Amino acid sequence: MTPQESFIYLDHHATTPVDPRVVETMSSWWTTWAANASSISHRAGDWAREAVEAARAEIAEELRCDARELVFTSGATEANNLALKGVLAGRQTQQRLLTAAAEHRSILDPARRLQRQGVDVSVLPVTASGSIDPGRLREAIDLGTTLVSIMWANNEVGTLSEVAEIADLCQQAGVPLHVDASQAAGKLAIRLNELPVNLLSLTAHKFHGPQGIGVLVVRRGELLRPLQPLLDGGGHEQGLRSGTLPVPLVVGMGAALTIAAKERVDDNQRIGALRDQLWNGLQQRVPEVTRNSPASNCLPHNLNIHVGGVDGDVLMMRLKATRLCVSSGAACTSARSEPSHVLRAMGLSDQEARASLRFGLGRFTTAAHIADAIDIIAQTVSDIRNEG
Repeated sequence: MTPQESFIYLDHHATTPVDPRVVETMSSWWTTWAANASSISHRAGDWAREAVEAARAEIAEELRCDARELVFTSGATEANNLALKGVLAGRQTQQRLLTAAAEHRSILDPARRLQRQGVDVSVLPVTASGSIDPGRLREAIDLGTTLVSIMWANNEVGTLSEVAEIADLCQQAGVPLHVDASQAAGKLAIRLNELPVNLLSLTAHKFHGPQGIGVLVVRRGELLRPLQPLLDGGGHEQGLRSGTLPVPLVVGMGAALTIAAKERVDDNQRIGALRDQLWNGLQQRVPEVTRNSPASNCLPHNLNIHVGGVDGDVLMMRLKATRLCVSSGAACTSARSEPSHVLRAMGLSDQEARASLRFGLGRFTTAAHIADAIDIIAQTVSDIRNEG
């Protein structure tokens, strides 16, 4: 039994195991067909470049956009940084960014840096479900607004934003919109030909693709002015992202998104049913458990709960000693050892946020995993309460 097989892995928001079919697709590009896609002096380089462009076309087909609008990055964090800093940093005139309090740290931290550099940053509050009210956003947009950045699906509580409505109001106001689709990609149908979204970020390791590869979609149009690159050197990716492309990872991202698109409906139905099984079991077995994530308008693989009457730090310490892999929030926030800023933005206290658990189900989650997870949570919580 491998370490992965011995786990009950319910932390798919943080990362997903790579689908074996994707691994098989990537394998030869690390060995037999290894080459630099920018090498134009030999056939091996041509093959690598053709593989990259085929994967770019695969991803563009699923997103319903022009393949030339895709800029490969190291992941969504870099894509988000390129979107915000590429639009706002180093400009001569005053810039204004609108975003929301429940955004990922890869939006909020670059926003703070831009603010220190003179950008006017407004972080809008969210509702009790963790989403931004389009009406509040409409009121906040003014003639000085340069960019709006909103996530499609929240990475901690799974809440879905009203992206279509937000995109329409941004278009009417003449303000470009960036959408962080890291958690939405592969789980929701993203149709950019039907949405006036100007910038879109996603990363492969959230939909059973490899870590280390992502995309920023830079739509063509009058609203979006030329982006400033974060990196110089080589002029790769239309001058927006210099650096040698990781051909195996690009190929893997294309394969992973294609598989996700084909299996999305079945996966969502099955995973959603398992999520409901998990919630129902926890309600029956764990007293004083409440749900932080919304019961509707939520990602099917997400469940975020608060366990009353326990110390959150003790709960996480005890669970870490079990087979269950679950988190108290985003991996980036966990690294800071602080309560979830998302849950606090939704109105939970620091104590409630610390005593909350985020479950992320995935393609390889089974009913047996869910049954075992319920047992482990129920027993752990019971032990902690009995000791108290």
